[in-house]
Amino acid sequence: MYAVIQTGGKQYRVARGDDLVLEKLPGKVGETVVFDKVLMTSDGEKVEVGKPYLENTKVMGRLKLHDKKKKIVVFKFKRRKGFRRTRGHRQAFSLVKIEGIEVAS
Repeated sequence: MYAVIQTGGKQYRVARGDDLVLEKLPGKVGETVVFDKVLMTSDGEKVEVGKPYLENTKVMGRLKLHDKKKKIVVFKFKRRKGFRRTRGHRQAFSLVKIEGIEVAS
């Protein structure tokens, strides 16, 4: 069984046992996270699609890690003007382990 959820302005296809890298979520490591914006579920035979979300359907996960991604370098310059700026950015993320998909009958 899998589901398509929406979080952080993006959509993800998840199944039980998946590790998911998301935009940083509030909460502490080890806490349970509930994703209630479920767009679609499928069990192999039956597919349910929401309008826009499915009622009474949740995806449960557990926060495993909060960290920052690898640094990217942002370099700006203007030719012939002597203008140069170097900046770096490290995006914060959360690692979530999907524990289950609850579908209302």
